[in-house]
Amino acid sequence: MEAASASSLSAPVPSSSPSDPKLHLLKEIRSYEIAIGELSNLPASRNVYQKNGNLFFRTTIQKATSSEQKQLNSAKAQLQKLNSP
Repeated sequence: MEAASASSLSAPVPSSSPSDPKLHLLKEIRSYEIAIGELSNLPASRNVYQKNGNLFFRTTIQKATSSEQKQLNSAKAQLQKLNSP
C-alpha cells in the first residue's frame, strides 16, 4: 500500500501550455501577497500556525510574515529569471 501512495504522489502533472511555469509563479506570488495582507490584519499578540512541509507549527505573526515575505521575494526573483531571457 505504501508503494501505491508514493507513486500517486510522484505522478507528473500534465502541462497544458508552455507558459505554465509563469502562471504558477504568478499564482504563488498572489497567494503570498494575500497571506501577508491577512497576517498584517491580525492583532500582534495572536499566535498563528505556519505550514512547514506537511506539518503545521505554532509561531508569531512577525515570524510568519517574514517567512512569507522571503518566499514572496524568492518567487518574484524566479519570475524575473523566467522573463529575462
